Amino acid sequence: MLTIGMLGGMSWESSAEYYRLANVLVRERVGGLHSAKVVLHSVDFAEIERMQVEGRWDDAGKALAEAAAQVQAGGADFLLICTNTMHKVFDQVQAAIDIPVIHLGDTTAQAIKRAGFTTVGLLGTGFTMDQPFYRERLESHGLKVLLPSAEDRATVHRIIYDELCLGIVREQSRRAYQDVISKFDGAQGVILGCTEIELLITQADVPLPVFPTTRLHVEAAVERAIQTTL
Repeated sequence: MLTIGMLGGMSWESSAEYYRLANVLVRERVGGLHSAKVVLHSVDFAEIERMQVEGRWDDAGKALAEAAAQVQAGGADFLLICTNTMHKVFDQVQAAIDIPVIHLGDTTAQAIKRAGFTTVGLLGTGFTMDQPFYRERLESHGLKVLLPSAEDRATVHRIIYDELCLGIVREQSRRAYQDVISKFDGAQGVILGCTEIELLITQADVPLPVFPTTRLHVEAAVERAIQTTL
């Protein structure tokens, strides 16, 4: 079995779900007492968040590149950046290491195309929704990406940073997300494009098919990892 590298801590709430899902999926697919082989480096999210707010993306990229090198040195065969937003610095991270980095946007787009969809709504942090790096990656796969209104984007972002990243899950916020999703005109599905959103929204909460990026990312990683086991 290959060793999965995880670059986490952004936030640790969702990184814990990455680790849990990896082990659950390995147990389901391989059986017995098998569990995932993982090297996890967890950063201090407060430091990264400050760089985000200040627009210091190059500094953030350097910090994650250094952390990724430590993951590689720990024996990882490939790497997951366990956050949608920080895929903005994907190229910096990949350039710093010799092992492949699985792009979360690619695994999400592939799942959408397998479902036969071409038009999807996107929820995520303000950085992920407002800036082109993530949307353009999805569009490179031939997808049309719809965004909420500016007011709704602000609501989605606030709930992520003020609540979900702190482990706070409120029914009022779930209803707010449901309202935002209901306004996607023409969407065939909706991308839960922040790893924390899956702590709040599941398929049972909305009528549109959802694409949970954390689960899709981990599923792709586990499939790669167990190729030498099955």
